[in-house]
Amino acid sequence: MAKRKAVVMENECVACGTCEKVCPLGVISVYKGLYAVVAEQCVGCGRCKMVCPASVIEIKEVELS
Repeated sequence: MAKRKAVVMENECVACGTCEKVCPLGVISVYKGLYAVVAEQCVGCGRCKMVCPASVIEIKEVELS
C-alpha cells in the first residue's frame, strides 16, 4: 500500500533540527548525525518540508509493507 510520507535527502541534510521541532507526531529524529523520518508513523502532512531551510525534504508516495 502506498502512502504519502516525508523523505529526508540524507546526503544534503544540514542537521539543523527544524523539521524535528515542527513534526506534530514527533516521528523525525536524529540518526547518525542526520535527521530521518519513521515512515510507518509519518502522515505526510508536509510541515517539515515547508520549514526546511535546506529544502532537503520531499513528500513522496512510499510503499509500506
